Amino acid sequence: MNAGIIGVGRCLPEKIMTNADLEKILDTSDEWIRTMTGIEERRIADDDTDTSDLAYEAAKDALANAEISAEEIDLILVATVTPDQPFPSIACMLQEKLGAVKAAAMDISAACAGFMYGVITGKQFIEGGAYKHVLVVGVEKLSKVTNWEDRNTAVLFGDGAGAVILGPVSEGRGILSFELGADGTGGKHLYQDEKIIMNGREVFKFAVRQMGDSCVNVLEKAGLSKEDVDFLIPHQANIRIMESSRQRLGLPEEKMSKTIRKYGNTSASSIPIAIVEELEAGKIKDDDIIVMVGFGGGLTWGAIALRWGR
Repeated sequence: MNAGIIGVGRCLPEKIMTNADLEKILDTSDEWIRTMTGIEERRIADDDTDTSDLAYEAAKDALANAEISAEEIDLILVATVTPDQPFPSIACMLQEKLGAVKAAAMDISAACAGFMYGVITGKQFIEGGAYKHVLVVGVEKLSKVTNWEDRNTAVLFGDGAGAVILGPVSEGRGILSFELGADGTGGKHLYQDEKIIMNGREVFKFAVRQMGDSCVNVLEKAGLSKEDVDFLIPHQANIRIMESSRQRLGLPEEKMSKTIRKYGNTSASSIPIAIVEELEAGKIKDDDIIVMVGFGGGLTWGAIALRWGR
């Protein structure tokens, strides 16, 4: 039984914060932000909207897209580092709100790589025969842990949620290979002490190396070559890091998702948000080979090669 993505959804707050808005509160410029990060604007949730609210809207969309009911979900996995509160988990809140009465539920904390960890965890339950449908949500309200006085990090982050339904797919489709990893010795370079603290230089070096290596590794595990890749969906952290992964695979620019311009770095939600965006744009088609790759605090990383379609 092959596990694959059978439904997708997302939720983005209405409020847009542009680089011009940041120029008013920080010693920075639109030109510098765009050149160094590729970001032009990001979405910011209002005070009345919390992480669970974003997750719920994305999950509802994914269920509708998959054409299954909440009662058919066996497991809910939510990747987040910005929960409403330490417990109960966002996943348990979703179980109640959605009416997913059969579902087990838990959150996963792997920062920006959390969605990859969630998808691969869900894959094991489906392919092992324990469960049929798994809801995986990547969601963050990073605005509540961003230091808006730190110009090195405040320009990077946005809020949002993306969700997928995992289920059995036809032979040859679905997740073909994966890689998950962690290096706890790098935890000091990116962490939260009330607010986000980052050693940008060290994180950049790690990400450029690991994202490229992971892309190549999952292709080798799947018995695929760089030429087989139809589309790359990297974690939307920094355009320069993303470009290094694209160049490592030898892909033309139009074969890489670049939602960072509109949404910034939304951590665990960036890859599922990008999936929805590219599906709507017609850039992902049935039987396309897709590579997804991400990294995050921990330090953590993950990559997946899959053949799209049900």
